[in-house]
Amino acid sequence: MTAATTAEDRQPPAAPVPLTGVFDTDRERATARLRNATGQLAAMPPRARRSLADTTRAQHLHDAARQLRTAFLELHAERVYDTLTAGRTAHLRLAEVAHAAGRDFPGLAPSARQMTEEAVRPQSEKEGWEIDQGILFRALLRAPGPGAHLMESMLRPTPRALELLPGFRDTGEVVLKAARLERRRGAGFVTLTNTHCLNAEDNQHVADLETLVDLVLLDPQVRVGVLRGGVMTHPRYAGRRVFSAGINLKELRAGAISFVDFLLGRELGYLSKMMRGLVRADPPWPGTDAQKPWLGVVDGFAIGGGAQILLACDRVLAASDAYFSLPAAQEGIVPGVANLRLTRFLGARQARQVVLWGRRIEAGEPAARLVFDEVAAPDALDAAVAGSVARLANPAVAANRAMLNLADEPAEQLRAYLAEFALQQALRAYSPDVLAKLHR
Repeated sequence: MTAATTAEDRQPPAAPVPLTGVFDTDRERATARLRNATGQLAAMPPRARRSLADTTRAQHLHDAARQLRTAFLELHAERVYDTLTAGRTAHLRLAEVAHAAGRDFPGLAPSARQMTEEAVRPQSEKEGWEIDQGILFRALLRAPGPGAHLMESMLRPTPRALELLPGFRDTGEVVLKAARLERRRGAGFVTLTNTHCLNAEDNQHVADLETLVDLVLLDPQVRVGVLRGGVMTHPRYAGRRVFSAGINLKELRAGAISFVDFLLGRELGYLSKMMRGLVRADPPWPGTDAQKPWLGVVDGFAIGGGAQILLACDRVLAASDAYFSLPAAQEGIVPGVANLRLTRFLGARQARQVVLWGRRIEAGEPAARLVFDEVAAPDALDAAVAGSVARLANPAVAANRAMLNLADEPAEQLRAYLAEFALQQALRAYSPDVLAKLHR
C-alpha cells in the first residue's frame, strides 16, 4: 500500500451534493461531482490489480456516486429523458438512450468509451458500469411519461428487420446466425439454431430473435408465429431437437452478456413484441398495430430464459419427455419477467417452488398442464403443431389474445415491474455470489 493511497483512504468521504430541485443547477452540481468520481476511478489500477485499500476506496467512490445519481434522477428523470429524446420526438432504443445519456450527462451514465473498455473484460474484472445503467433505466421506467414512451419505442420494428422485410416477403425465408425463419402455409416458423450450446441465449441470440419476431409481425402473409428449437450438434443431444438451455453462463462469465442488449433488452424487445405486437411509426388508424398469436413447441427442455419465452406464447405444445425449469435463484440472477407472469400460470406457491427452490416440472406432471397446453409423443409433435397452427390462424384469435394480454398484464404493471427489475438484475450480475459461481 503506498503512502499516497493511505492518505487518500484516511480522507473523510465527500459531503453529499445538495440538490435544489432546479434542473439546471442540479445538473451542474451533480455532473461536476460525478465526473470527478469517474476520473478518480479511471486513475486507479484495473479492478483485478487493485490492492485491498484501492478496492475499498473504489467502492466508496461508487457508493457515493450511485447515491447521487439516484437522487438526481428521482428529481429530474423526466427532464433527462426529454433532453435525450428531443422532447420525446425521437424514439430511441435502450442502447441509444444509454449512449445519449453518457454523452449529454457526463458522469450520470457511463460513456461510450467506458462501455467499450468494459466489454472486453471478464465479468469479474469489470468496473460494474452496467449497475449505473440500471440506475438510469430504473428511474426512466419509473417515471410514467418517459417509461411509457421508452416501452413504446422498443416496440417499433428494428432497422435490420425493415431492411430484411422485402427479401423475406419475396422468398419466405431468412437465415441468421442464431435462428432462422420460414414462412409455410401462413405461419412463420422461427427455429432456434444456437445448436452448439443447446440454444443457450447470448447477445446474438437475442438480437436475431427480435429481428425474426419483427418479420413475423410485419409480413401480412403470416398469421401465426411458431417458435421451436432446432436439431442439435452438441454431442450429448446430437440429432435431437432442444428448445433452450437458458442464459449462456460461459458467455456471462466472459463478460459477453450485455445488460442493455440482453438482460433488459430481451424483456422490452422481442418478448414484449410477442405479447403486445409492434408499434408502427405511422399506423393508418388506432387498433391496426401488428399483433399475432404465438405457438411455442418444446422438445427436450425449456430452462431459464427458454421457460420465460413460453410465458409470452398463446399456446404451448411439449413432447411427452420434455420439462421446464427456472433455476435463476441457483444461478444468482432474476428470471426476467417470469416473476411477474409465472404466478398467473402456476399460482403463487408453485411459482415460488420453481423460482426459489429450483423445482423442475416434467411434462407428465399435472402442474405441467398449467404451462403446456398439449403434450404429445415426440413422433406426434409435428401433427400437433399443424393442428394448433390451423386453430390459431382464426382471424378472431389475434384480437382476443390482445385483449386477454391487456387484462392479464396491463402496460403500467409491466412498466413498474421492469423499473425495479432493471436495477435488481444489474446488481445481481455483479454480486459476489454470482461472480464466485461463475468462477467455479
